Amino acid sequence: MKYRHLGKSGLQLSELSFGAWVTFAQQISNETAERLMTIAYDSGANFFDNAEAYAEGRAEIVMGNVLKKKGWPRDTFVISSKVFGAATGLTRRA
Repeated sequence: MKYRHLGKSGLQLSELSFGAWVTFAQQISNETAERLMTIAYDSGANFFDNAEAYAEGRAEIVMGNVLKKKGWPRDTFVISSKVFGAATGLTRRA
């Protein structure tokens, strides 16, 4: 796996991230999600992507449950997430 630095932070992220977009909590079982995340992690991926809008928040729950079950050291992976702008009051205009 190749890695890149996140800005000047020194944080190294895998060039490939593993995302939960249309699959977690919708198209695949929780067991399959765990298996796929494990393959990604064991292959060197340390960057996992999610969003509160994926499967109406259920994708984050699935990913969180997998991470808890696996017990990987917290300093060995990064989780990115997104929130849906105006509906949450987190816009710059709010």
